[in-house]
Amino acid sequence: MSGENAIRLLLADDHPVVRAGLRAVLDTEPDFRVASEAATAEEAVALAAAGGFDVVLMDLQFGPGQGMHGSEATAAITAAPDGPRVLILTTYDSDADILAAVEAGASGYLLKDAPPQELAGAVRTAAAGRSALAPSVAHRLMDRMRTPAEALTRRELEVLQWVGEGLSNLQISKKLFLSQATVKSHLVHIYAKLGVDSRTSAVAAATARRLIRR
Repeated sequence: MSGENAIRLLLADDHPVVRAGLRAVLDTEPDFRVASEAATAEEAVALAAAGGFDVVLMDLQFGPGQGMHGSEATAAITAAPDGPRVLILTTYDSDADILAAVEAGASGYLLKDAPPQELAGAVRTAAAGRSALAPSVAHRLMDRMRTPAEALTRRELEVLQWVGEGLSNLQISKKLFLSQATVKSHLVHIYAKLGVDSRTSAVAAATARRLIRR
């Protein structure tokens, strides 16, 4: 395929080795062109805003102290009227990560152990404006839809993720711009849905069910 018609890609990942590996795989596809790379989420947002890309392959976690999260970058990129599609490529498959990415506007969600052909297919699907989900991710989303009353909401997952990080209710309220009473209310609902009665048990149950990342 000519360069003018190729799907132009931006690789956003903080690990140079991962970016090099992705480039090596994607460069074998005649209809792809890796146009640029970004080592931080902020850099990915700036490059995407400048134009020239059809699909951004976005990692979720850019390392401690590196600022913007991949979901935040995804929301910023997809908010632009003519912004590129964003395909999440990560090692995390928790409900909290998946929901955050989908709600941010990601066109797809793949895990980094996906076979090269699955990755290539997902890129083409995202470029065409359709959804591309790893089978395990699609299964988790379907499970949530089958039992909506038992599923933790996006906000409940956020609260529980911070509980798992060891934050107090006061610290969580400041992180999420909520009142402490609202945080406590979320915890009550979380305990009821998970069938537990403590913060420790809630984190253990959610981790075992891959609702949050540890």
